[in-house]
Amino acid sequence: MKFSYPGLTDQEAERSRAQHGSNAVASQETETFWDKLLGNLKDPIIIILIVALAITVLLTFLGYAEWYESVGIAFAVVIATFVATWSEYSNEQSFQRLLEEASLIRVKVFRNGHLTEIPINDLVVGDHVLLQPGDTVPTDGLLIGGHAEVDEAALTGESEPVKKSALPAGTADEAAPEEHRLSRAGLLVDGECVMRATAVGDKTRYGQTMKELLSAEDRLSPLQHKLTVLGRHIATFGYVGATFIFLAFMFNNVFLQGGGLESYWAQDIGLIVSDVVTALILAIIVIVVAVPEGLPMMIAMVLAINMKKLLSEKVLVRKLLGIETAGSLNLLFTDKTGTLTQGKLSVSAFLTGTGERFESLEAIPQALRDEAGFALRNNTSAVIDASDPSDPKLVGADRTEQALLRFVTPYLATNNSDVVDMIPFSSSRKFSATQVRGERTLTLVKGAPEVILKNCVRRLDGEGNVHELSDSTPLQAAMHELSARAMRLLAVAVTETPIDSETKALPESLTLVGVFGMRDELRTTSYQSVKTAKQAGIHVVMITGDAKETAQAIAKDVGLLEYDPQAIVMTSAELGELSDDEVKTILPHLYVVARAFPTDKSRLVKLAKELNLVVGMTGDGVNDAPAVKNADVGFAMGSGTEMTKESGDIVILDDNFSSLTKAVLYGRTLFKSIRKFLVFQLTVNVSAILVVFLGQFFGFDLPLTMTQLLWLNIIMDTLAGLAFAGEAALGRYMHEPPLRRDEQLINRDMWSSILINGGLIAAISILFLTSDLTQGWFDGGYAVGTPEAQAKFLTAFFAFFVFVQVFNTFNARTQGLNLFEHLLDNRLFSIIIPSIMAIQVFFITFGGEILRTVGLSFGEWLLVLALAILIVPADLIRKAVRNRVFGNPVTVS
Repeated sequence: MKFSYPGLTDQEAERSRAQHGSNAVASQETETFWDKLLGNLKDPIIIILIVALAITVLLTFLGYAEWYESVGIAFAVVIATFVATWSEYSNEQSFQRLLEEASLIRVKVFRNGHLTEIPINDLVVGDHVLLQPGDTVPTDGLLIGGHAEVDEAALTGESEPVKKSALPAGTADEAAPEEHRLSRAGLLVDGECVMRATAVGDKTRYGQTMKELLSAEDRLSPLQHKLTVLGRHIATFGYVGATFIFLAFMFNNVFLQGGGLESYWAQDIGLIVSDVVTALILAIIVIVVAVPEGLPMMIAMVLAINMKKLLSEKVLVRKLLGIETAGSLNLLFTDKTGTLTQGKLSVSAFLTGTGERFESLEAIPQALRDEAGFALRNNTSAVIDASDPSDPKLVGADRTEQALLRFVTPYLATNNSDVVDMIPFSSSRKFSATQVRGERTLTLVKGAPEVILKNCVRRLDGEGNVHELSDSTPLQAAMHELSARAMRLLAVAVTETPIDSETKALPESLTLVGVFGMRDELRTTSYQSVKTAKQAGIHVVMITGDAKETAQAIAKDVGLLEYDPQAIVMTSAELGELSDDEVKTILPHLYVVARAFPTDKSRLVKLAKELNLVVGMTGDGVNDAPAVKNADVGFAMGSGTEMTKESGDIVILDDNFSSLTKAVLYGRTLFKSIRKFLVFQLTVNVSAILVVFLGQFFGFDLPLTMTQLLWLNIIMDTLAGLAFAGEAALGRYMHEPPLRRDEQLINRDMWSSILINGGLIAAISILFLTSDLTQGWFDGGYAVGTPEAQAKFLTAFFAFFVFVQVFNTFNARTQGLNLFEHLLDNRLFSIIIPSIMAIQVFFITFGGEILRTVGLSFGEWLLVLALAILIVPADLIRKAVRNRVFGNPVTVS
């Protein structure tokens, strides 16, 4: 080991820790399970259920209600809150465990006179830390020994490694320039050094950024906002409806059947109390029915199911509601490097001396290819381990050299030349040269084309023959074209002239082998993915640290600038000159921000949210974390820092923009699944409330009992919710515009289905209850009016009411006329709906006193099913009329 420092003693480390703190960074506080549960209990929908539960418990103690009715409502409250709470809590806990594992990194530090390894959180100010290639800088400090090249992209967004050198002796810490400073989260890509820690924990740049994250304010996701509005409306409807039905029942008993107030009060007090209690029970039934108890659980299930589907698409969902928010995106700020591009330099083109272009090694003529391979293999300072020819290891090669050497991979395993002399690359010379002997005796040169071409007097053709380089105009034109595509150019030449070690001047009389064009190439899926995002109504803005010309070329290639003649590309400096109002004005036409700083990202997110847009932000570095946190949905890259992942809602494991569009698709699928469930659930509720309300006027005080309706809402509706949770993600959803943040959760077509089908089911139900025909069908052979006949009849009615809702699931799952559209793509639906039917038959048969049911014969079941299935053709007629009058709302792929 070339470094040796005494380091701190254990006692000195303890004193430093007491004075400056440890290297642990404050993390975002996570809610406990009970905090989350308490928060969910404050939901308006849950509060109304708790009110109903309190009244039912009171009636149970007074002997006017059965114990199982209180238990049923309590079960509804538990189901509606516990499942959703547990799902969100367990998911966050799993992610926290991943973060804790990441914090167990051990660092090499000098302590008590020798080198040892300690946990990263145990570092203190004054520690001497040994850093080697591949190490992440564990805290802020000064480089005091050795040298290093550090990738600070996680901190600054700049992809080029930064050279760092040792602090000269006697220089004060405060006066040390940036070239001697190291910051936490930087990555050592080359060199070896010792760093003295000057700040730890929350006092590092990393820690300060985390503090900014902790102070960030969350706002409701679009779905949460819509559900909050819906919850308030349902709660209001429940209270008003319960009050109205209580008064209606009493009005019916007092004035319509009791002969007026005076006659009613003259009767036995027990009958009056009985009427009041019945009215109260009816009111509670309305509350129980009005509340879609299965909705919170269904949302938890649909989020969890889609989360698992997305994981197979390389998308890890940290916060379940992040999926739905992704589906509502209408503005997305995205990184370039690694997201739209591959994240590494690669050779994209090779130009000959005549300007002829080849885009792969195999396409280059053999003789010229051999010359280029030899020139690059032997003119490098990198150490090449080609023991695995398909995946050679390159040590000490910068990004440019790695791109060149990987382009000529087949030539890396062969080395029959010895190095005689070399001129290393420097930014002032802009070239490197190596003189070799052995298989061939040559001087190999590579560098900036404007430097190399000045001394090139000859060129090689495809056969390896030498020609005069008399006219470089075609080559210059081809180079200009590559530069316009944001390519970095490097010329390679050879000569028999030896190197001048004293002057280190570029040799004369060079023979040009060719010019290599390199750039961070687009991912093969990027263009189509950006196109898909734009078709989905998402405005994509690329934010990058690259130069304006490079950023503009990438944006053009990826399709960002298509179809908008007013497209704006600007730099951070130009953006900074605009007021907030001016930025808001140009935002619809802004596509690229180049030379961007972290503050630009946070500012753009803030302004977009002020415009009430649903904003997404991608990021990978510490500098991105605040903007990722503040966006409505933050997409952290899988290769990014732990801080960014902790700040994001969704982690894109493969850093691919196409995976991000998958998250949008599944978000839209999720929202549609919730809407389908709401159509189904609210149709049940509307029809049940109408039946309960109208039943009293036809001589049925309780056509459906509280227990029956709780069974319907909790068991059957929850299972139906699970069935809707498995709906297929259809490509046509990405051709629809995103929903506005303030758009109603239930649209006009949904209300049409809910009210018409709900009203129709109620009408058929009342007809069922009052018709002599149906009473004759379901009297079980007993005399009409006897308790046995009545039990049979009310059982048949309950069975009918359940199965008509089951058949309505087929209507609710599609807006179109084809009820079997993509049905087989949803295996859950195909399994659960028949299961619901089987469960319902079993429990009706054996429900007894609790469900107020008796067994039905096979013929009676067939009659029940025949009546229940009428809702299917009825809704097809509604849809056909709607299509003719208002048009078909289904988007065609």
